[in-house]
Amino acid sequence: MTETPATGPGGRAFEELDKLSTEELREQAFVLARHRRDVGFFWSVLRHLPNADEAAALDGAPNSVGPTVDEANALWRELTGHGYEESAPLLRAAFIDYLIKH
Repeated sequence: MTETPATGPGGRAFEELDKLSTEELREQAFVLARHRRDVGFFWSVLRHLPNADEAAALDGAPNSVGPTVDEANALWRELTGHGYEESAPLLRAAFIDYLIKH
């Protein structure tokens, strides 16, 4: 499959992804990031959550006892109980971008 400007390496088109709900995008992006062990993606998402200040104490430094990917995922589930609030458009864009690029 060849890449076009509208699709990424995974062959997903922006138009296809944009039709999904934010929660569906989150689920797909998290499954992919978890498979890729992409902790950086999880941290970038956590920084944009409405309650990001609560997660700031978890610095993720390699020499600290930081959270694992599963712990970050659990933190996400806890924080999503509060809703996406004003961060929804930014989070949607991050999820779509990640799914297109990977």
